[in-house]
Amino acid sequence: MARLGIVLSAFTPLPTAELLAVAREAEARGYHTAWVGEVAGYDALTVMALLATHTERLHVGSAVVPVQTRTPVLLGMSAASLNHFAPDRVVLGLGLSSRVIVGDWHGLSFSPALQQLREAVHIIRQVAAGERVSVAGAFFRAKNFRLAAPPPARPVRIFLAALGPEMLELAGEIADGVMLNWIPPERVPASIRHLEAGARRAGRTLEGFEIASFIRACVTDDVDGARQWLARDITGYASVDVYASFFRTAGFAPEIDALTAAWQAGDRAGAVKQLSPRVLDGLGVVGDEAFCRARIAEFERAGLTMPVLVPFAPGGAGDAPALLRTLRAFPG
Repeated sequence: MARLGIVLSAFTPLPTAELLAVAREAEARGYHTAWVGEVAGYDALTVMALLATHTERLHVGSAVVPVQTRTPVLLGMSAASLNHFAPDRVVLGLGLSSRVIVGDWHGLSFSPALQQLREAVHIIRQVAAGERVSVAGAFFRAKNFRLAAPPPARPVRIFLAALGPEMLELAGEIADGVMLNWIPPERVPASIRHLEAGARRAGRTLEGFEIASFIRACVTDDVDGARQWLARDITGYASVDVYASFFRTAGFAPEIDALTAAWQAGDRAGAVKQLSPRVLDGLGVVGDEAFCRARIAEFERAGLTMPVLVPFAPGGAGDAPALLRTLRAFPG
């Protein structure tokens, strides 16, 4: 059976005690990993430390942190620290982020080059393992760094966020797992084939490799309200070129082309309306408990080793009871 993950970022507006109560409930219900995102809210590593040190079995993961906004040496130190305080329960999920986040928000140079991610992973692994690091790469440099604290007994697990073929193959080649996003179950096998190609390049198989994916889920009686929320969320992602391209390859080209035309014309409300029921059904899970559980099972059968629920509510992130209803519908 696939292990089940859940994104707890939706609950981070809660006071600390309530957030920790949610994490402990997720642990008690059998969720395997609590994932924490990072965009413009709380930083993922701080929240991971909080969750990890107030639970006993629940794994914690970042999904995802950019390799451009912290140095690889610092990311390696952070990974080793987390793995020290929560041994074998930490996953460092990494990605390349976007020009807006890296360039506009952080004032740093942005490149979508896969080589940057490859170099970062190499350095992070060395640092976290307590090795002496001297690297002069195309994107990162480090000279004679060595972790002063004792390194963790086991290597830190690293996942890569991946959409397209090249990133999927890189994940299969160098990572311990992959984090997919906005993918219908019908497209999962094609992604796995690219992961396998990358693994073959490294002379290995996908044995023990985690194939996880974010799945927006809402167990609700207000199906129409939830689908409207989902449509707005998809529209926000589809306004970014890389996601628009991915949605097209996933089989939703007519809707995405219409959405893009409306968006570029300044008609935001019209853009949302271009998303047909088949897009919403493919990219989200909305309905009663029985329906949602059956739909998640389809993702498992497609090849995911860890479906990761992203709970949402028609009323937004502040609607804790509605978010908890989704969490409670899926015991691990």
